[in-house]
Amino acid sequence: MTALPEIVTQAWEQREGPAVLSTVDAASVPNAIYATCVRLVGADTLVVADNFFNKTRANILAGSQAALLFITKEGKAYQVKGRIEYHTAGPVFDEMKQWNPAKLPGHAAAALKVEQVFAGGEQLA
Repeated sequence: MTALPEIVTQAWEQREGPAVLSTVDAASVPNAIYATCVRLVGADTLVVADNFFNKTRANILAGSQAALLFITKEGKAYQVKGRIEYHTAGPVFDEMKQWNPAKLPGHAAAALKVEQVFAGGEQLA
């Protein structure tokens, strides 16, 4: 795993709107969703609450890598890529249940482990 560079951690605090989470299926067909319930956990993990995953859940369980794209209030885009784990119990799941809105189901926590980080086309890590 790779820690997010400080500039990206700061940008995360200034993000605007939902993030976009992308995965691929076994045939390499991409799938992208808006993710509104996302948290930075530590320096190297982004957790997305599975409130309404369908294809995304299937892709993660089949071993897909993932990319998460977000934009700042100033319009700067950042992309984080890495392996993604699916937690239906345990500490990651329990923490997600604490911040995920109670009105949403929170079926699981998808934890994206940072491996690569980009600002636009520039690789930062």
